Amino acid sequence: MNDGCPGNGQVKKFVFRGKSSSNGETRGEYLEVVIPELLSAGYSFYTWPSAPLLAWYLWTQRRHLHGLRVLELGCGTALPGILAAKCGAHVTLSDSVALPRSLQHLSACCEANGLIPGRDVQLIGLSWGLFLADFHALRPLDLVIASDCFYEPTQFEDVLATVAYLIEGSDSKLLCAYQERSGDWSIEALLKKWGLKGAILDLDSLSESTGVDFRALIGERSLHILEISSE
Repeated sequence: MNDGCPGNGQVKKFVFRGKSSSNGETRGEYLEVVIPELLSAGYSFYTWPSAPLLAWYLWTQRRHLHGLRVLELGCGTALPGILAAKCGAHVTLSDSVALPRSLQHLSACCEANGLIPGRDVQLIGLSWGLFLADFHALRPLDLVIASDCFYEPTQFEDVLATVAYLIEGSDSKLLCAYQERSGDWSIEALLKKWGLKGAILDLDSLSESTGVDFRALIGERSLHILEISSE
């Protein structure tokens, strides 16, 4: 991965709608997130398909997000993290410490949604498996989120080592949306090595319980949401 070079961009709009009931009354709810993208730049300047899936799942859980301490790993344009922040969570957004332009673009994504870095959200440079000073100050956390972090097998263990440290000794968990790219790739042995357990969420059951058609969001892609917690 590299920072890439700024190129032709676009602003992508994501609209989240739902209903809530209070005192016998039902009202509609609406949230809009806009993401500036640089399509000719590196990976982190583009919103990959797993991010909207995770964002929609978080939207269905918005009642539980308020006040939670949330960290997004490898967030790129940070669609899920920005949504969580706009739903009242205390959010820290992170991307590789080695990609300063990506972090700069991340700041622009926040500002495009009325979130001021350092006030409404926190931004840090964090490389998986590299435990620098700022990393230790992140705990305790209530929730860690990530989308498409499992795209390069050589980095799987770094991701899981990072998660294992962040959620150790707590009820915190990782929610990770990912795209299945090869049937030969597996994290099962690494989960066991780092004292973790994982379960893939049943999107059909989620669709029934939330009213969100997750299968329509996925389309023809092999996308999943994985929940990882300590054993």
